[in-house]
Amino acid sequence: MGEAGLAGIPPAERVLLLPHCLRPSQTCPGRSSRDGFQCPEDCGERCGIRSLRTEALRLGYKGVCVAPGGALALRFVREVRPRAVVAIACAKELREGEEALADLGPAPPFVAVVPLSRDGCVDTEVNLDAALALLRAGIP
Repeated sequence: MGEAGLAGIPPAERVLLLPHCLRPSQTCPGRSSRDGFQCPEDCGERCGIRSLRTEALRLGYKGVCVAPGGALALRFVREVRPRAVVAIACAKELREGEEALADLGPAPPFVAVVPLSRDGCVDTEVNLDAALALLRAGIP
């Protein structure tokens, strides 16, 4: 599922889910918390999390969750109740997450995904151009 279905949903009704493994493991100043991975406001790291989080919030997304796994991401979606989810993760997490979101009730959120281009649970990578394009779908 991708840009076409997402384009009709305003950013204020979308959330972005990111895996914490996108961070640079050796130099990242962020910290884990009950609500997911928290990036410091003054972070100077050049990483996918910072780029994608900053753009989603600039576009007016309802929220961003940087999660260590699917359980926290699913809890975030249950609490925020968006109409659409943009999810970036490895193929296994995406598959499990889509199945879990489909079980959220009669009107589960639309899900648009970008798989990691390099996975492995540490220092992973995503095609930033593709992910940014998806975030911006339908937004002038």
